[in-house]
Amino acid sequence: MDLTNIVGTMPYEDFLNNYKSKLKTAFYERADLTQFIQQRGFPALVWREIMSAKPLSVSIPKEYGGRGIDVKECLGVFEASGYESLALSLTFGINFALFMEPVAKYGSESLKPKVFERFLNQANMGGLMITEPDYGSDALNMQTFNVKEGSNYKIKGIKHWQGLTGLADYWLMTTRSKSESGKLSRDIDFFVTDEQVDAQRIIVDEYYNSAGLYPIPYGKNIVDITVPEENKLIPESTGLKLMMDLLHRSRFQFPGMGMGFIKRNLDECLKQCTTRIVGAHPLIAMDQVQHMIGRVQAAFVICSAFCKRSSAVSSIDNNLALMAVEANTMKAYVTDLMQESAQITTQLYGAKGYIEESFGQRGITDSRPFRIFEGSNEMLYTQIAEMMVKTMIRSKQTNLAEYLKTYELSEKVADRYKDMLNFDVENKMPQRKLVDLGQIISRVLSAQMVVSLGDSGFRSDLVEDTLTTLKHDITMLLSSYKYDTAVSPTVEYQAESWWMDYC
Repeated sequence: MDLTNIVGTMPYEDFLNNYKSKLKTAFYERADLTQFIQQRGFPALVWREIMSAKPLSVSIPKEYGGRGIDVKECLGVFEASGYESLALSLTFGINFALFMEPVAKYGSESLKPKVFERFLNQANMGGLMITEPDYGSDALNMQTFNVKEGSNYKIKGIKHWQGLTGLADYWLMTTRSKSESGKLSRDIDFFVTDEQVDAQRIIVDEYYNSAGLYPIPYGKNIVDITVPEENKLIPESTGLKLMMDLLHRSRFQFPGMGMGFIKRNLDECLKQCTTRIVGAHPLIAMDQVQHMIGRVQAAFVICSAFCKRSSAVSSIDNNLALMAVEANTMKAYVTDLMQESAQITTQLYGAKGYIEESFGQRGITDSRPFRIFEGSNEMLYTQIAEMMVKTMIRSKQTNLAEYLKTYELSEKVADRYKDMLNFDVENKMPQRKLVDLGQIISRVLSAQMVVSLGDSGFRSDLVEDTLTTLKHDITMLLSSYKYDTAVSPTVEYQAESWWMDYC
């Protein structure tokens, strides 16, 4: 089906079904599964088949021939992709949230037409360059700088671990402006770079031998380029707020990438445990197996609730810079659920789960970095707790249960947990306790989203089972949070610590 002239007006259900059929052809007819295990990158025939459905169109404004950046449509493409390949879903996640949507919202009017034309008709791709070798998550101290030279900007620096390294046609480059005295600005500037222009081409210094997500290249990039003024993004206020809006919107879209992946794990678990006979009964007759599958099913429901919520609030028409608690909750919790689901699938497949091409085994490796990039989950849970405690103290409320009754994101479910959470939080606490508290808060916020999903007509039995699972998890996290003894590593541990001396 040639979608060149109708992609923007095609009913979404037809568009999505066509895309899913292209995925089936690409992954089961055009290539053998082992190609995705043993090789880097998608085979050319596979990629051509996938892109013939024009999946990038969902993240292109209608005035440029796209479908209009409807969040629900973007998450639907992520879900369909993730069911077959988490790497494919992440590829589109990088393109949509980290390049196309920021350009649509903040790009100059002279820049957008040519960029989106190439994405729509030439299947170009784009990524984001923030991370630097010496600074990692400390993005505010990046050393890549820009200097204004007439109507152009000179940009120099080093970036690494960017998804689509050496493959993307466009990059969104983060820099800090350098003054004549050599001082770097505290604010951040964003520039679009085009690999088709010699002066804007970024040098790949090294490709990293990453352990998973094989179709996506990562590496170290040397930046020494000149870009025109029209390629600079235009923030609504500051570059820092632009970056927070961008990153939070990306975190709101993680549930889309997780949705198809978790659903596939649930389907794999059910298929294995209803057909695998042990003794005289299928595996699913065992209580522990039911418990394990129940956790994957709860992950499916929680992720569904996240997708519903994201569809309602994360449009580019909204500024998400101040929505850190909710954005961090979605990113951190859904990626924890992705990893747990893959671990359960692998366990339930037994010896077969240890085969490299099994979905669970690949899923363990491919989902693991999701808990690290765009902010490690421990850092995000810490931020959730710190922001919540700071708000509580400002409102002169230290009792967690009482505060959650008044907090917009938890007020509907706070009574469910009032007895468990009836304690005062401290102004200062060790980070390990902040992580526990952040996880507890994230589960309560997730419960409200699950209740909201149920109120809209989602299956009530799945909702109630999921709320029970969340209560169980909160109970376990509370035990850790209230455990006061802390253990720190002994760095010089070697003396008097070899077991053979004591036999």
